[in-house]
Amino acid sequence: MKHLESIAKALLVFGAVATADAAPTAYIPLGTANEVIAVDTASHRIIQHYTGVANPHGLVVTPDGEYLIAGSLTETPLAAGASADTPNSKLYVIHPVHGHVMSEIPVAGWTHHEAITPDGRYVISTHPTRGGVSVVDLDANRVIKTILTGATPNYTIVTRDGKRAYVSNTGDASLSEIDVASWTVSRRLDAGPTPEHLVFSPDEQSIYVSNDRKGTVSVISVASGKVEKTYTIGKRIHGLDLGDDGFTLFASDRAGDRLVAVDTRTGEQREITLSPAPYHLDRIAGTGTLYVSSSKAAKIWVIDQQQFKVTATIDLPGGAGHQAAVIE
Repeated sequence: MKHLESIAKALLVFGAVATADAAPTAYIPLGTANEVIAVDTASHRIIQHYTGVANPHGLVVTPDGEYLIAGSLTETPLAAGASADTPNSKLYVIHPVHGHVMSEIPVAGWTHHEAITPDGRYVISTHPTRGGVSVVDLDANRVIKTILTGATPNYTIVTRDGKRAYVSNTGDASLSEIDVASWTVSRRLDAGPTPEHLVFSPDEQSIYVSNDRKGTVSVISVASGKVEKTYTIGKRIHGLDLGDDGFTLFASDRAGDRLVAVDTRTGEQREITLSPAPYHLDRIAGTGTLYVSSSKAAKIWVIDQQQFKVTATIDLPGGAGHQAAVIE
């Protein structure tokens, strides 16, 4: 009986993943709740829990939806005399259909955020206390390269062609451009003060950067590597994403309890109140919605992008929602 129940449960989850074209499944790490959840974005209901992960924060999904890779904010103290590249944390590889952690990959230093190459082979993890990123080859299930990028690396994005990656270095106001073919830093770009979350413009000619403590968003020209425009948003900017229309930029003002929408064509801003402390922000592609978590309450607000209002809330079992992963 238990075996049949397990099969039925797996088929239920597989059905949710298989219908992602109509309503994507959002996977969300819950930090101190020590689990990752799957949310059906049609009903905004939690449909699965994945446990066995320690304090997950960064998360990516392979393009085929077969695996989730979650980073951890937990690390074990290094022994006296140990080198900085000694593994003391891990990435968790989760199989959504099977519903559990399939393997663990040792990494050096706790992980903040993850990115994945378009072919689904390489996962790039930022390690703020180590000043760089690790590159995991999922075929080999191990770290193949560690790249020093700058002070306190935070977030990574990868171009659609998979040739370049950009890493925000919060501690030295820069972006590092990584040549994926050689896994080396090819140049450094300006990023405005305390850069954190990143998102490309639709043509990938610009990068929007949240400047957390300055309360601004910088627009970086990829060609020149310089700040070409700055939007003043609020007190403490955290989450950042572009809407489905390609020109509305959404940013969460954590200290101001606001979600701000910026029309990047005109600079016009709108805002709504979200309290307490709107945090991570993710566009749920093709649904017309955003998911915005709170750093102080176990919930996610569902935002209609066009009407710019809350249409639902998702109550979480604990922790806070962090870097969501959605198959587009």
